[in-house]
Amino acid sequence: MKKFFSVKDVSSVADVVQEALALKAAPYANQDLGKHRTLGLVFLNPSLRTRLSTQKAAMNLGMNVMVMNMDKDGWALETQDGVVMNGSTVEHIREAAAVMGEYCDILGLRSFPKLKDREEDYSEDLFNKFIKYCGVPVVSLESATRHPLQSLTDIITITEHKKTAKPKVVLAWAPHVKALPQAVPNSFAEWMCQAQAEGLVDFTIAQPMGYELSKDFTKGATISTNLNESLKDADFVYVKNWSSYQEYGEVYTVDEDWMMDNEKLSLTNDAKVMHCLPVRRDLELSSEILDGPNSLVIKEASNRVWAAQVVLKRMLEDLV
Repeated sequence: MKKFFSVKDVSSVADVVQEALALKAAPYANQDLGKHRTLGLVFLNPSLRTRLSTQKAAMNLGMNVMVMNMDKDGWALETQDGVVMNGSTVEHIREAAAVMGEYCDILGLRSFPKLKDREEDYSEDLFNKFIKYCGVPVVSLESATRHPLQSLTDIITITEHKKTAKPKVVLAWAPHVKALPQAVPNSFAEWMCQAQAEGLVDFTIAQPMGYELSKDFTKGATISTNLNESLKDADFVYVKNWSSYQEYGEVYTVDEDWMMDNEKLSLTNDAKVMHCLPVRRDLELSSEILDGPNSLVIKEASNRVWAAQVVLKRMLEDLV
């Protein structure tokens, strides 16, 4: 494995999930694999779970870890070629990424979209140039369009807690106070559609009119604008806000009540409720659910370690 950016970087969702669960059962079985290897984690944006879980996973594999918060500790990066750098940027990504690759055996990169120019964000220019110039395997710690470690975590969590062979999984849009990227829902949809193709889940997306995701991520999903109807017989409900893809970055007024609470939960098959965190209580998701027996958010966050560890393990095996 030379990069981990999307579900296309694994040959089988079922296989990678089982490998991750085996690592959870024996976290230190591969400690020698990462001996004298260094993981560099490069953050252009804040992180809690992604940073800590990926560090923990690397340490479980015997790796050294270095963290670079570019937004606080590094120089302002220029990503465009052919420009005279006489403005606010100090270092070009060509040199910055190449130098990081000299210091590290594997690199992780996290960056968020600007939500101003859809073509620019969805080109993944920053991530692709980072891969091109660093010369070592790269793990996406979230990019403009995807968050694959989170999505792998989610299918691991669903597999652990499912009560039927092929559970119904619903991605449910939720309210928020500001425009959020489509990265998490894009990625979740992409992984769930592949899991559905492998016979692992039945997948539905419920969102208000105007909040349709790009069709590149939703092929095979059942898509509805009726939340209550979508929740019928649901075994898992994944709650997440996102801004408009078509009218890029826009937030529309929604008249209906889209926040998950116990009343809506009663429409499901006693569904387990998931969220990637951080979550705004009683706006995106009710406190009664978050503090109740159906919430999986903490167990889900805990599984971030095993998602990161299986990816790093596969990369280290290719370095040997």
